[in-house]
Amino acid sequence: MSSLLTDGDLTHEAHVVWLEDTEHLDYVRQALDKTPRRRSRPRYARDGRMIGYVELDATAEADPDSGLYRRRVFFLLPHDRDSDPDGVYRQGAPGEAVDPRTIQPNKAGEKTPRSQRGTATASATPQP
Repeated sequence: MSSLLTDGDLTHEAHVVWLEDTEHLDYVRQALDKTPRRRSRPRYARDGRMIGYVELDATAEADPDSGLYRRRVFFLLPHDRDSDPDGVYRQGAPGEAVDPRTIQPNKAGEKTPRSQRGTATASATPQP
């Protein structure tokens, strides 16, 4: 599924559950996964680690063909900035990366200067 989400993709979200403190993270990746339940921690089958997930409200309906629910999952891969600060995402960020401080139920996360360029660049003050 596409990880470039719109608010319309997220209409039945009830709660965001964080598995890690996101204060030190410049960005997290977000994607919609299909899961068998509305709530509880979904299975995670990617490299890297799950940072959080969304629980759905009681009115969310499963896909009639698969019986699965579409839920947002937040994650980081081993080559992301938090694990490899001098790596490929030293500056810039993957397309699905958003600032975790902007994530709320029913709202797609946003790209910010911090998520796109990193803490050092975002906090640097311009020199005259």
